[in-house]
Amino acid sequence: MVSPAVRTESLTKRYGRVLALDGLDLSVPAGEVFGFLGPNGAGKSTTIRLLLGLARPTAGRASIFGSAAGDIAATHRHLAYVPADVALWPQLTGAEMLELLARTGPGTDRAYRSELVERFDLDLSKPGRAYSTGNRQKVALVAAFATRAPLLVLDEPTSGLDPLMEHEFLRAVREARDNGQTVFLSSHQLAEVEAVCHKVAILRAGQLVDVAAVTELRRLHRTEVTVCFTGTPPDLARVPGVEAVEVTGPASLRFTLAGPPGPALRELAAADVVSLAVREPSLEEIFLGYYGGTQR
Repeated sequence: MVSPAVRTESLTKRYGRVLALDGLDLSVPAGEVFGFLGPNGAGKSTTIRLLLGLARPTAGRASIFGSAAGDIAATHRHLAYVPADVALWPQLTGAEMLELLARTGPGTDRAYRSELVERFDLDLSKPGRAYSTGNRQKVALVAAFATRAPLLVLDEPTSGLDPLMEHEFLRAVREARDNGQTVFLSSHQLAEVEAVCHKVAILRAGQLVDVAAVTELRRLHRTEVTVCFTGTPPDLARVPGVEAVEVTGPASLRFTLAGPPGPALRELAAADVVSLAVREPSLEEIFLGYYGGTQR
């Protein structure tokens, strides 16, 4: 049986009186792009520090491919990490830093690294002190993706990147997935999570709210339907699954729909509907719904 890439069991961390992480149970299968969502203070960075062995849990345990996260020598042979705020050696050039990271990490695909340098438009001749925030991030991303490590732990990895470079980042994540690597992506950029992740976990105040496929999360929430009609408006007041009916014009209305659409469609079929638009909630809307108090 293949061990999960990441596994936590009742993982708990206290800093004095502050409970930063409260009994987190999580399992990330190998080869999956997994999104880890939550606002500042939710416990995401604490979780990552525990996974990397940079902090010790107050209770519970974390493992990387079956090895205890606290065994840094064992686990770091299988992972590469990109922090949210990248610090570089100020005197070393970009080329020197990539070479140093290649020699100390789990191995590097140098041909792929050269390709990534070109795609991320990274000038390797500059010293670290001359790099902008975005270029520092590029150095860390190129170094991590080029390792071909079985696990990539990415903590807010696109901070400082422009939209074109964000596109290259998503492309590199897909390539890592296609290469059989696991990507653990902690992000506030919900659009990028939605674009590449198969499953997401939502963390709130140190506790796990939900773990589900993106499509499953969408189904937990109501679909918005806008209808334009002629003649008598459809009577949706008692139709199962229909809520929040709102008249938006003399011949249009909007409502939300949960569950099977059949009853609503039968009622609409009886009206002279000229147009119908269905909009599924984005991951961001679902995410905000959780923090507004709506949970499964």
